[in-house]
Amino acid sequence: MKELIVRAISGVLYIALFILSLQSQHLLIGLFFVFGLICIAEFNKLINQKGIRSYIIFIISYLTFSYWQLMLANSEGFDEAIQILHVLTIFVMLFLIKDLFSKKTLPLFITNKYINTTFYLSSAFIFIILIANYYETFNPNILLGSFILVWINDSFAYLVGKNFGKQKLFPSISPKKTVEGFLGGLLFACISSYFIAKYTNTLGSTEWLILAIIVSVFGTLGDLIESKYKRQANVKDSGVIMPGHGGLLDRLDSIIFAAPFIYLFLRILKYVS
Repeated sequence: MKELIVRAISGVLYIALFILSLQSQHLLIGLFFVFGLICIAEFNKLINQKGIRSYIIFIISYLTFSYWQLMLANSEGFDEAIQILHVLTIFVMLFLIKDLFSKKTLPLFITNKYINTTFYLSSAFIFIILIANYYETFNPNILLGSFILVWINDSFAYLVGKNFGKQKLFPSISPKKTVEGFLGGLLFACISSYFIAKYTNTLGSTEWLILAIIVSVFGTLGDLIESKYKRQANVKDSGVIMPGHGGLLDRLDSIIFAAPFIYLFLRILKYVS
């Protein structure tokens, strides 16, 4: 019971911080700047990467794009820079998905281990900020809806999997995850997308339904990829900063991996509209 209370308090504080940050673009940028640094520290431990270079890369790239978004979003070159970053990020993440389905260890990019921290982590936090600026002005409702979808998907995947799960999803990586749990999380995320569309006054119900599928599929893949990194490092959690939950990377792994694909869908919507 004590562990459950600690877990609940830790989760509520995390959600409260996130909700509070949505009141201002500067607060959101500041919160995810801190979150990014913590996640990089936890990830560096998983892949045994030392030094400060990964932090410097994150600080420079995150603050550059954040400032660019705040002050110079309509300037020449901004959209082109985002597109280049987007292509490189999607490429690296597809590479990680490919190796998730093999028995090999996930690539550490021995010749340049900073590819992971740059395009798996640093760029993901940039796209989280960009999602909140989909309307070319700060409107955090799409980002909030995306986080709600992640929370619903994770919660019901756990509940359905625990009570009805029989077929293992990736037993060699995450023995507790089941096919039934994944489908349960996907189903309830899709159901909740209708209410998110109704009450956020952002995208239509069809667009939110597609976003629910994107979040469920790529969020689950992100969770599995982080689980494989943890298994390779022979640890249960990425850190201890959130009592009862583990590390911050454990809580953000789904949205980190899903964010570039969410942003890709939003760009396609803007292009076809």
